[in-house]
Amino acid sequence: MSANPHHNVEDDIDFVAESKSEEFQELRRTHRSFVFPMAIFFLVWYFAYVLLADYFHDFMSIKVLGNINMGIVLGLLQFVSTFAITAAYVSFSNKKLDPKATKIRERLENQGADQ
Repeated sequence: MSANPHHNVEDDIDFVAESKSEEFQELRRTHRSFVFPMAIFFLVWYFAYVLLADYFHDFMSIKVLGNINMGIVLGLLQFVSTFAITAAYVSFSNKKLDPKATKIRERLENQGADQ
């Protein structure tokens, strides 16, 4: 927050120039280093499940436990992997992204408050 609550810090910041700053570019690289590989992993995993369900009926029909077959197990693992990816992203964000974003925000607020 700005030191002066009546001063609009946003008016004093050149956001286009800031988006080109080294600090912001590093934040974007860090974000992308997690998001792109994880998105690729999930899409491959998802389409593998779809392809298995569509073309490998015998495999998906294998009984695992009682009436539970591979299709159900892999389908439920889709949900589990979604929650795992979300938890991993939250942890990654808290450790890697938030400190960098906070540093940029505080610098910009101080810069805007000084003007």
